Amino acid sequence: MNKSRLEAFSDGVLAIIITIMVLEIKVPHSTNLSSLKPLIPAFLSYVMSFIYVGIYWSNHHHLLQAVKQVNGKVLWANLHLLFWLSLIPLTTRWVGENNFARYPVAFYGLVLLFTGLAYFILEQALVKIHGEESPLGKALGKDFKTKSSLALYLVAILIALKVPLVSCGIYFLVALIWIIPDPRIEKKIGKLKTPKSENK
Repeated sequence: MNKSRLEAFSDGVLAIIITIMVLEIKVPHSTNLSSLKPLIPAFLSYVMSFIYVGIYWSNHHHLLQAVKQVNGKVLWANLHLLFWLSLIPLTTRWVGENNFARYPVAFYGLVLLFTGLAYFILEQALVKIHGEESPLGKALGKDFKTKSSLALYLVAILIALKVPLVSCGIYFLVALIWIIPDPRIEKKIGKLKTPKSENK
C-alpha cells in the first residue's frame, strides 16, 4: 500500500490543528497595548502547542522517509496519533484561559503522554512491516528517546498537581529533545541515498 495518501492526509490534519489553535486566541476589542496583557497565558500556551505540533509534523515526515509501504494497521495507528494530536487545541485553550492552573496543565500532559504513546505505536507498526533489520528498525533500535519522553510526561503530570509551572518546564524539555528531527533516521536515510548519488 502506497504511503503518499497517508502523508497527505496527515499533513492536512496537522495544518488544520494549527489553524484551530491560533483561532482560539481572542482578539482584544481595545487598541491599547494593555489589552494584550490578558492574552499572554493564551499566547504562551499556543507557542508551546505550536512547537509540539511542529515537532510531530517534522518527525512524522522523517519517519515516513524511511518507510517503503504501509498497511491497514499502520493507517489505524496513524489515525490514533492524529486523534490525540487533535485534542491539543482543546487542552491549549484550557491551559491558556486558566493561567496554567494545575488540572489543565496535568490534562495537557496527559494528552502529550498519549500522543507520545501513539507515536511509539506507529513506529512499532512500521517496524513490523519492514523488519527489525530494516534501516528503520535499526535506526529506532530500543527507542530509548521515546520511552524516556513518556516517563518525563508521567513525572510532569504528577508534578502539575502541585507545581504546574515546573511541569510546563518539563514539557519544554521534552520538546527540546525532539525539536531536531530524529538523527538516527537521518543517518540511515543518508546511507541509503549516498550510493545512488555516487553512481551518478
